[in-house]
Amino acid sequence: MINIAVLGYGTVGSGVVEVIEKNKEMVNKKAAQELDIKYILDLRDFPNDPYGHKVIHDFNQILKDDTVTIVCETMGGTGAAYEFTKQALERGKSVCTSNKELVAKHGPELLSIAKAHSCNYLFEASVGGGIPIIRPLNYSLTAEKIEAITGILNGTTNYILSKMEREGADFEEVLKRAQEKGYAERNPEADVEGYDACRKIAILSSLMLGKNVDSEKIYTEGISKISAADFAYAKAAGKTIKLLARSKTVSEDEVLAMVAPFMIDKEHPLSMVNGVFNAVFVTGNMLGDSMYYGKGAGKLPTASAVVSDVIDCARHPGRVIMCFWEQENIRLADVSLEERSFFIRARAGFQKEIEEAFPGGRLLCLEGREQDFGYFTPVMQENDFTGKYEALADRVLGRIRLL
Repeated sequence: MINIAVLGYGTVGSGVVEVIEKNKEMVNKKAAQELDIKYILDLRDFPNDPYGHKVIHDFNQILKDDTVTIVCETMGGTGAAYEFTKQALERGKSVCTSNKELVAKHGPELLSIAKAHSCNYLFEASVGGGIPIIRPLNYSLTAEKIEAITGILNGTTNYILSKMEREGADFEEVLKRAQEKGYAERNPEADVEGYDACRKIAILSSLMLGKNVDSEKIYTEGISKISAADFAYAKAAGKTIKLLARSKTVSEDEVLAMVAPFMIDKEHPLSMVNGVFNAVFVTGNMLGDSMYYGKGAGKLPTASAVVSDVIDCARHPGRVIMCFWEQENIRLADVSLEERSFFIRARAGFQKEIEEAFPGGRLLCLEGREQDFGYFTPVMQENDFTGKYEALADRVLGRIRLL
C-alpha cells in the first residue's frame, strides 16, 4: 500500500480525493499498488464530508510519517506551498502539484532537490489542466527539437473572448456574466491581464529548452482592451481574436516568449478552440505541428492530471523520472525587434494620416460603422510600429498583433 497526503482541500484537492476514490479499482491497477489517502491537510474542518476524519492541521504530522511517500500539493501560491514541498522532497517524499505559480518560480530548484533525494516533483496539472502536455514534452517528443509552442492557456480569457465574438458584447459585460457563473474569479486580474498564461508558457518554454525561462521577464499583455468592435473587424477579415502564449527558439541560448491578444486566421487550428477549452500547438523540427486540446481548468480535469502523476510516482518508487530543466536562466529575446503585421482601429476622418504612417497596408471599412475604420499594416518591426502608433495617440482606438 502507498499512503498519500493531500495538501489543501479546496477545489482541486477535493477533486484529487474524488478521482482516487471513484476510480479506485482502475487507479490501483494502473499504479500496481493500492493507493490510500491517509491525510488531508487544511486549516478548516469538514465535519460533514465523507473524508472529514482524514483532515489534519499540522503539516509536521505528514512530514514525520515515513509511511506517506507521495504528497499532492494543491494549496496554490508560493508561501507555505513552497516550504511544505521543499521539506517533503528533502524527506524523500514525491510531490505532485497543480500549482503553476510555484512551478514557474521554483521548478528547477525543486526538481534538483527531488533528484538529490531519489524522489520526484511532477506537475502535469500545472499547465492545461487535464490536457496531457508536460508528459509529451518530456517523453513523446524527446527526439524532436521543439522550435515553437503557441497556446491558448487560460480558460477564463478564452471563454470571455468566445462570448464577445458570438454575442457582439464588450469585455466588461461578458466578464461580469463570467463572474456570476463562476468562470471568472472575483478578482480576475491574474487571468484577464495574462499573468496565469505567462506562468504556463514559462514552464513550457523551460521544458522546450531544458533551461529556465523567468516568467517575470516575459512580455505580458491581457485582453481588457479588446472590444466588440475589434471582433467585428476580425470577422470581416476572416479572423478571430485569441489570447496566445507564444514561445519560439531564437538560438540555443535565446528564446522569444510573450503573452498577448492576436488576430488569427479562421483556418488556424487554434481559432477553433472556444469557451473554457485550452490548446497547445507544438512545432517540432521533424514531426512538424501537433496540437493538444482539452479542458484547461476545472476541478476534475485538473485533479485527473494530478492523479496521473501520483500513479507515475507509485509505479517508479525510488526512481527519478526524467525531466530536463536546468536552473540556468536562458536569455529572453527583445519582443520589440519582432516583425509582424498589426491591426489598427482608428477614428473616422483620419484615414490619410494612418495610410501615410503605415504605407502599403490594407484599409477595412464596415458598413454601418461610421465612427471608425480598420487598417492592416504591412509587416514591420514592432518598435517601429509602436513609435508611429504612439505618435497618432488621439487618432487611434486600439491595435492588435497578427499571428
